Amino acid sequence: MTAHLITLNNGECIPAIGLGTWQSKPNEVARAVETALRKGYRHIDCAWVYGNETEVGEGLRASGVPRSEVFITSKLWGTYHRRVEECLNDTLEKLGTTYLDLYLIHWPVPMNPNGNHPVFPTRPDGTRDRDEEWDVTDTWKGMEEVLNKGKVKSIGLSNCSEMMVEKILATAKVKPAVDQLELHLYNPQHKLIGYLKSKGIVAEAYSPLGSTGSPLLEDEVPREIAASHNLKTSDILLGWLLRKDIVVLPKSVTPERIEANLSGALEAHRRLTAEDMVALDNVAGNGKQKRLIMPPWGVDLGFDNWTAPLNPSPK
Repeated sequence: MTAHLITLNNGECIPAIGLGTWQSKPNEVARAVETALRKGYRHIDCAWVYGNETEVGEGLRASGVPRSEVFITSKLWGTYHRRVEECLNDTLEKLGTTYLDLYLIHWPVPMNPNGNHPVFPTRPDGTRDRDEEWDVTDTWKGMEEVLNKGKVKSIGLSNCSEMMVEKILATAKVKPAVDQLELHLYNPQHKLIGYLKSKGIVAEAYSPLGSTGSPLLEDEVPREIAASHNLKTSDILLGWLLRKDIVVLPKSVTPERIEANLSGALEAHRRLTAEDMVALDNVAGNGKQKRLIMPPWGVDLGFDNWTAPLNPSPK
């Protein structure tokens, strides 16, 4: 069983269901990737900052699935905005591949590449040490350069609001193919999704089932819909997004759940009714709007419902 495909604005096709690898523990990722590919996944979502790309590559090779049949995504970290190709080369070496299918700017927040930490540099007051002399539009130029060199097939964004996408589009020679976002039942971002569709940019959902301790799986609306279709709540949460032509990236390291997420999402995609979709669309607006991922960057990213302080206290 394989997921259906969505065509990107450059003609490339992306499998609509991928395996997320964020927060997967050491020694679990390789097995999860191998299992996913053996069970029919053809899309693996990675990032330099996850620190597990070597294991992802091990899982890819152990699966026996040819590299040409797997869509691999990775992301440029904030301390590498001035050194796009360097970060990409490190990712390619760890994965053991010569190219990526999709490369994203992980957050539109350049950070000091010479700071006191290679991942999360901080200032003396404890706040994030942002590289305020570097503009994200220059980062995009670096993304276009590695695309032109053939090291990646598509380039895109992550965690970018309409404001940020507009900023990049103003000078871009290549339109972003995707925008990967926190999208789930409690944070549907309807307006932003509509905007991205109007620009021909595909939305991807990370944490589509919520993050650790999330209440999404216990919400009565998807639970009741799931019961009416003899499906699991997780199936409904994923299928709802698929019906909107949003790529979903559920993370799991449990073989049974990895397989169930793929088959269940596709089944829910087929079974959900128009009434089901409306009910799910309205959950957040009925008092349950909630973001789960809000790093204290100390800068306005232009998102609605973002409550992280712009000048967070030291931690």
